[in-house]
Amino acid sequence: MRFITAGESHGPGLVTIVDGVPAALALTPADIDPDLRRRQLGYGRGARQKIERDAVKITGGVRHGRSTGAPIALQIANRDAVNWERVMSVEPVLEPPDAVTRLRPGHARCGLRHHR
Repeated sequence: MRFITAGESHGPGLVTIVDGVPAALALTPADIDPDLRRRQLGYGRGARQKIERDAVKITGGVRHGRSTGAPIALQIANRDAVNWERVMSVEPVLEPPDAVTRLRPGHARCGLRHHR
C-alpha cells in the first residue's frame, strides 16, 4: 500500500490518494473522521487545532461503502482558506507575500511563499 498527499497549510485543502487497498473493504467517512479528531489533540497543538472540525470526503475508489480496488481519493477542505486567498493563491498576485526564510515545525513542505 502507498499513499500520496498534496496541499499546503492554509491552502484550500488536502488531498490524498491511497493505492493498494483491496476491493470490498468496508470504508466510509465515519471510519476516518475519528482519527482526524484525534489528530487535533496532539502534543503542542494550539487553540486553533482544538476548534477545527476536519472531515474527510471520499471522492473515488469507494462505492456504496466498499472499496472498489481502484486507488482511493480523499479530500479534507480547509474552511479557513478564504482568509489566506492572497497568501496561498495558485495564480500570480500583484503584491506577493514575503518569501519564507524560516521553517516552522510541521510546515517543512509549505512552499516558498507563506506567512511568517
